[in-house]
Amino acid sequence: MSYVVVGLGNPGKEYENTRHNTGAFFVEIFRRLAGFPEWKEDKERKLLVSEGKIKGKKVLLVLPQTFMNKSGEAMGRIKALRFKVKNKKREADNLTVVHDDLDLPLGRFKISFNKSAGGHRGVLSVSKAVRTDAFTRVRVGISPPFVRPGRSSAGGFAVAGGKPKKPAGEKAVIDHILGEFKPAELAVLKKLSKKVNEAIQTIVVAGRDKAMNIYNSL
Repeated sequence: MSYVVVGLGNPGKEYENTRHNTGAFFVEIFRRLAGFPEWKEDKERKLLVSEGKIKGKKVLLVLPQTFMNKSGEAMGRIKALRFKVKNKKREADNLTVVHDDLDLPLGRFKISFNKSAGGHRGVLSVSKAVRTDAFTRVRVGISPPFVRPGRSSAGGFAVAGGKPKKPAGEKAVIDHILGEFKPAELAVLKKLSKKVNEAIQTIVVAGRDKAMNIYNSL
């Protein structure tokens, strides 16, 4: 069985460094660190794909080349996806989706399973395409970290116990997610990428539950 790891984002150079492309950003880092081949374009299915192995496990990396809100159009064409029914609910057993999340501060990430899209239209599109929200998600924070008075955000990381300072209003949200990362923010993401990379590997090799136990407690 191949594991399918999907990085959500918008196609095109103009979107590469935007916050909404965080998922694609981290899957690209994973590809390079794992030594997987360069991306191969599948024009018919509107995907970029790269295949390799992690400790003997087959892994298919995918970057949808539809726009974010239509990510599911590409997902429905991935033949490697496997499903099962558990507790009368359909599960996408081998799917992990990496994406940006406004509910988490910059510098934090969380592994989730069987959760609603939470307003993320790319995730919602995927859920509709695979006909379930029971799949693994690696949610990477992009909201400015809330800093308590007298405390430092330590170079961009949220302070312990801090909450994300989410943009308020639809325009502010759109401006934020489609805005480019500042150099200091990119430095935070690059530092975080080691842990995210380890988390994805753990999901593939040891399973989602173990990965959640390790990385959701950080």
